[in-house]
Amino acid sequence: MSWGTELWDQFDNLEKHTQWGIDILEKYIKFVKERTDIELSYAKQLRNLSKKYQPKKNSKEEEEYKYTACKAFLSTLNEMNDYAGQHEVISENMTSQITVDLMRYVQELKQERKSNFHDGRKAQQHIETCWKQLESSKRRFERDCKEADRAQQYFEKMDADINVTKADVEKARQQAQLRHQMAEDSKAEYSSILQRFNQEQWEYYHTHIPNIFQKIQEMEERRIVRIGESMKTYAEVDRQVIPIIGKCLDGIVKAAESIDQKNDSQLVVEAYKSGFEPPGDIEFEDYTQPMKRTVSENSLSSSKEGKPELKFGGKSRGKLWPFIKKNKLSLKLGATPEDFSNLPPEQRRKKLQQKVDDLNKEIQKETDQRDAITKMKDVYLKNPQMGDPASLDHKLAEVTQNIERLRLETQKFEAWLAEVEGRLPARSEQARRQSGMYDGQTHQTVTNCAQDRESPDGSYTEEQSQESELKVLATDFDDEFDDEEPLPAIGTCKALYTFEGQNEGTISVVEGEMLSVIEEDKGDGWTRIRRNEDEEGYVPTSYVEVYLDKNAKGAKTYI
Repeated sequence: MSWGTELWDQFDNLEKHTQWGIDILEKYIKFVKERTDIELSYAKQLRNLSKKYQPKKNSKEEEEYKYTACKAFLSTLNEMNDYAGQHEVISENMTSQITVDLMRYVQELKQERKSNFHDGRKAQQHIETCWKQLESSKRRFERDCKEADRAQQYFEKMDADINVTKADVEKARQQAQLRHQMAEDSKAEYSSILQRFNQEQWEYYHTHIPNIFQKIQEMEERRIVRIGESMKTYAEVDRQVIPIIGKCLDGIVKAAESIDQKNDSQLVVEAYKSGFEPPGDIEFEDYTQPMKRTVSENSLSSSKEGKPELKFGGKSRGKLWPFIKKNKLSLKLGATPEDFSNLPPEQRRKKLQQKVDDLNKEIQKETDQRDAITKMKDVYLKNPQMGDPASLDHKLAEVTQNIERLRLETQKFEAWLAEVEGRLPARSEQARRQSGMYDGQTHQTVTNCAQDRESPDGSYTEEQSQESELKVLATDFDDEFDDEEPLPAIGTCKALYTFEGQNEGTISVVEGEMLSVIEEDKGDGWTRIRRNEDEEGYVPTSYVEVYLDKNAKGAKTYI
């Protein structure tokens, strides 16, 4: 089967068909290009989606990813990011292996098609020219033959006429001979041109056109093969990324299988465990029996029976332990104390441990920097041309000072941590024991003025000073205690010096200012005071002169 023999007379239709083939190829290129754009857009949207749900650094959301379910979700986001990368690979490979290659091939195809059809038109023009020459010689031969016949008839007429002179007859005879010679010459020319035309026509239909059409056929078949190969490549590009996409999906499945609900439940316990014991039963108060009433609800009782008990609907302080109200001072300041005393014991221990670890890391960093500066200084001492050793003294002193400051800070937090973990006896523990063991002891022998508080089952007692240090987180029961009364004043004090209270929990005072004392020094060098009725805080004990009310419960007898 050959287009040259089968379609020798379909030049125009072949020209249309080959143009249609190029249009089909360009349509396929456009299809692949749009597919690559879709893959890029899809990959971009997947990456944006993954980025959108990634936890923000140094945020509370990042802390939530310690749970296995959240870790699995984070792994899913990372796998989706890799999944998006594979779609980018599909786009890149289709562009380089299909789109670019086919666009170059289309240009070559158009040029080859143009050349082949140009040769075909040239052959057509040549055969048409030969045909015109043949027609022209044929008409000339026909015309000369007619002229020769007329000249012959004229000669015969003149020769038969007796009235015509001999000279006229001779002239007519010569004219007839001339016409006959011209007719013979035209005949010979026509025969020659006809023979040559037949030869050209045979070559045109049996050699030139078949060769040209064969080239066009081969060109068209190459185009068909090329588009088929491109379709295979299209599928292979997708097939190549399937294993990696499968790994991404396997990673998501593995992350899902790593979820441990028991572990997450344990993490919840570790995150929110307060360390307190649940409250015990509330003792029955028999109002039918006479009982001794205390003058002040906040006065210190020498025995558990004499302590103010919970009165529903009243203003008794903190009797649904540990569901006590946040310390009002802490709420006003709106900041976390440095020793995290606003947290329950277990949470406080974790925060303190984390702070100690962070400080140790900073100390190690500063120590490494000091060692590096020391080595550099030694190099300068041995090789003065490299630098002045004295120029490093200021930096070395600054780093050393930072190390000392961080060590003091670490010791402070380690002491708090030791107190929480029980490695050191809690402050005023002895005083709490005395208040529980000797119910007849006088107020002067009590080592602290803090009011003892206990849980309803008597399993735990703590001071008011610890209430200010351990500001228990507010719970759903807070609304029942919105009318909590402030601590009573146990004396007055005079500011000996001006103090700028810049840290949380402190209060600023001016030299000579008189204020109310609501909690005396517990041995940590701080006294709790109040200005007016709504502003209170701690000041250094050495900055004030305290005048305690001897009639107040728990007041010491020294001034």
